[in-house]
Amino acid sequence: MSVTAQSTVPVAGDSKAGCFHCGLPVPSDARYAVVIDGQRQPMCCHGCQAVAEAIVAAGLTGFYQHRTARSQRAEYLIPEQLRGLELYDRADLQKSFVRVESEQVREAALILEGIVCAACVWLNERHVNALPGVLEFRVNYSTHRARVRWDERQIKLSAILAAIATIGYIAHPFDPSRQEALQKQERTLALRRLAVAGLFAMQVMMLAVGLYVGEYQGMDEWIREFLRWVCLILTVPVVAYSAQPFFTAAWRDLRRRQLGMDVPVSLAILAAFIASVWHTGQGHGEIYYDSVTMFVFFLLTGRFLEMTARHRAGQVSEALVRMLPATATRLDTAGCETVVPIAELAAGDRVLVRPGETIPADGRVEEGASSVDESLLSGESLPLPRQIGEALIGGSVNMESPLVMRIEKVGAETVLSAIVRLLDRAQGEKPRLALLADRIAGWFVAALLAVAALVFSVWWSLSDFDTAFRVTLSVLVVTCPCALSLATPTAIVAATGVLTRLGVLTTRGHALETLACVTHVIFDKTGTLTYGRPQVVAVESVSDWEPEHCRRLVAALERGSEHPAGRALAEAAHLVIPEATELRNTPGSGVEGWVEGRCYRVGRPEFVAGLSHEEVAERHDLDVASTWVALGDETGLLAWFQLNDVLRPGAAEAVTALQNRGLTLELLSGDRPDAVAHIAQEVAIASAQGGLSPQDKLNRLRELQRQGAVVAMVGDGINDAPVLAAAQVSLAMGSGTQLAQATADMILLSEKLEHLV
Repeated sequence: MSVTAQSTVPVAGDSKAGCFHCGLPVPSDARYAVVIDGQRQPMCCHGCQAVAEAIVAAGLTGFYQHRTARSQRAEYLIPEQLRGLELYDRADLQKSFVRVESEQVREAALILEGIVCAACVWLNERHVNALPGVLEFRVNYSTHRARVRWDERQIKLSAILAAIATIGYIAHPFDPSRQEALQKQERTLALRRLAVAGLFAMQVMMLAVGLYVGEYQGMDEWIREFLRWVCLILTVPVVAYSAQPFFTAAWRDLRRRQLGMDVPVSLAILAAFIASVWHTGQGHGEIYYDSVTMFVFFLLTGRFLEMTARHRAGQVSEALVRMLPATATRLDTAGCETVVPIAELAAGDRVLVRPGETIPADGRVEEGASSVDESLLSGESLPLPRQIGEALIGGSVNMESPLVMRIEKVGAETVLSAIVRLLDRAQGEKPRLALLADRIAGWFVAALLAVAALVFSVWWSLSDFDTAFRVTLSVLVVTCPCALSLATPTAIVAATGVLTRLGVLTTRGHALETLACVTHVIFDKTGTLTYGRPQVVAVESVSDWEPEHCRRLVAALERGSEHPAGRALAEAAHLVIPEATELRNTPGSGVEGWVEGRCYRVGRPEFVAGLSHEEVAERHDLDVASTWVALGDETGLLAWFQLNDVLRPGAAEAVTALQNRGLTLELLSGDRPDAVAHIAQEVAIASAQGGLSPQDKLNRLRELQRQGAVVAMVGDGINDAPVLAAAQVSLAMGSGTQLAQATADMILLSEKLEHLV
């Protein structure tokens, strides 16, 4: 195979130079080679040869230009192992890491082994995205995690994994333990370089103190020369090993005709070291071994702290993944218990969750009542009560009593998996502020080098070479742009992790920087300031029956109802609900049924009155946001139920806090204008409009933006999708399917709005 590629990796055309792909020694009897740019490049094994041929055949030889480290050896690339990848096409294996977006589209979470530099990410993304049927493939260099979306009709997952393998990398379904191993390897290497720099820097500084004192108090010449040579020997490991990442990155930038922050750093280190070696050999002149070693040590310390912050932020999503238990107790139709791996759970299974156990998947309570801890998912510090029919989120912990739940969603379809996907997307994107910092750093480096050259010229014309060199070196070191390029991503990553632990999920990299510029905040009402579903707030008995007995009757009649008001009435009872028979639903009016030998009706007053043939007047209450539902039997009216879409906890406090910060707040809703005005009055929002369509909301948003406002939209993530997409920054309430479908920049996992501020 013959291709054209300009390779700058120093590899000759014989086996003495090592394998062109991985750098390992080439056996003397090896006959593996690939012709690149007219030169026969040696390969150590069939795997490396196959990988190199795949890379050049795909037209991706730029990988060899941009890589900063040798690739891993590809000796694993054998047909038997590639055929084993077909197992990942099985639906039962895909259940834990593949999400079904539609009938044809799938999305999988993977982890890549063999990523050693940014060029590896470029190679994988270019290669996989070129495959027919692949809709999107993105790799996060920091975590080595990848997300792939593909059309099942055109390509199988095994073909994607095999394509990755052909260019020398191993892709697996995401596993937190494998991710932890890769991060441990990165941390170990960074610590090793830091330890070498720190150890030798201390020794050099100790000897440098002696040299400094000797300059003032006198020192025998042979002792002085001895100390200088010892400093040279101690500095070599720091420059050759600890500072190696700076040199490779600088060389990469220069080859790509870019100026990164590593260019002046490497220039300063090499210039100071070479000058020191020259002066040591000459026996006179300034030496900078202490400056070189300490400079490298401090730079490595800063990068180690940045890496630690990045890993710590990534541990938030890993902690979410680890929340799920390894096994679950499944119940059969006879009630017998069987312990099974959670990968075997399917929608419709009945699972027993004992106190202290973790809920294995999303579903609803079928038997029992307890409280669950959702603190890591939503930031809610107190356990939340859960009764029959209420939703359970996989990863939360049952706190009090045994629960029997019916599984509804498993694997990649759960709320927990949706949170992890959104976190990956946020961490994989580079914020605009970070991109701006990178661009500024590049111009800053160019200006710095120009200033350094000017300083050297001026000082050399005014003084001698040593003085000019010393001043120029100081300019290079003091003006290092490390803080500019490192602090921005570190701060954003750390802030994202903290917000996630507080129950605010950042799903877009630009969200934090945009929030700082917001001038206006638009709230939706239903599902945002309120829960978005009616709740029974009062029961008024007009008979001899207790309100709780009336609750039981209504709950029996409305059990299984899909109407929001019916569900609210069904959830109103706090005791055992009796059985209702001969249920008959009259759409738009109510429900009739028999409970404990008597016929009852619940619904609109005129519908209930038809059972007793007595007139029941409409109930008009001062609370315009309320809905009144009647309960009656053959004898007449029994009770009134007041339903209301109640405010979320902390809504008024959050609004007040935002207004105190000088922000302008508006309430835009499609609900009845009188109900919207009532809620606006409760939370003290002066500007409120009701009866708006999504287009009306969008028009108002555009009007504010034309006036120069930076608008944050807070909505429920579904009805407000157009406005959320158009706002400079958007926040959605994350609950159930809303979270899975949310396209907002940030998701508020907790139901408490005070977490907004």
